[in-house]
Amino acid sequence: MRICRFTTGDDPAFGLVDGAGEKIAEITGDPLYTRIELTGQTHEVADVRLLAPVIPRSKVVAIGRNYADHAREMGHELPAEPMMFFIPNTSVCGPGDPVVIPSFAREISYEAELAVVIGRVCKHVAPEDVHGVIFGYTVANDVTARDLQRSENQWARAKGMDTFTPLGPWIETDLDVSDLRITCTVDGETRQDGTTADMVFGVPEIVAHASAAFTLLPGDVILTGTPAGVGPITAGQRCEVEIEGIGTLRNPFVSADVGLDD
Repeated sequence: MRICRFTTGDDPAFGLVDGAGEKIAEITGDPLYTRIELTGQTHEVADVRLLAPVIPRSKVVAIGRNYADHAREMGHELPAEPMMFFIPNTSVCGPGDPVVIPSFAREISYEAELAVVIGRVCKHVAPEDVHGVIFGYTVANDVTARDLQRSENQWARAKGMDTFTPLGPWIETDLDVSDLRITCTVDGETRQDGTTADMVFGVPEIVAHASAAFTLLPGDVILTGTPAGVGPITAGQRCEVEIEGIGTLRNPFVSADVGLDD
């Protein structure tokens, strides 16, 4: 089942997206918290504005250096256990939303990632039980200011600035994520082309490790790391992240010095 969050100009609503990714059957309530029912209204995806499919009520937990080839290209050793850091929920934006590059950040990178959406309150989840606490999966771009990341011991600014965590286009609730192709293009040029099978730590290990440290809440998002091929992106360019079985997340990059309507 594909669940999207969208607006036609009114308050945001949720809907079920068909297999072709073209039509939305509107539903009542928030599927993370309430029973859903069809309203009887349908929409064309092309006629609505898709929003970030989830705004984490609590946190985004991100995993660093979870692909060996990416760790190598960045000059790092592989971590002995999942390396976690927090991203504020205010960094989340949706498909089509501009990623705004602030004037004090000079070196911006894209990072294509599989995102896990937690479906219920959980703590100390065993790896074999992780499937029962996952609501679904979506596509993420873990945008990073490399110059700030290098100059600061903490990654809060480098990873967590407003609009630096695009999510979308929807949540896929029924998917085997053990071997999915994940790609990233910038202005149509392929920059990343990998598979989730190359993760150092798989989704069960990541969620179990995170839940041992933090209580996970419905709507929390876990970013699972990026394959090799990360690189620079500048204002005026467009990034597309695609994950097999989910869909494509597209975002333009703009400068904070330029009005968003320019």
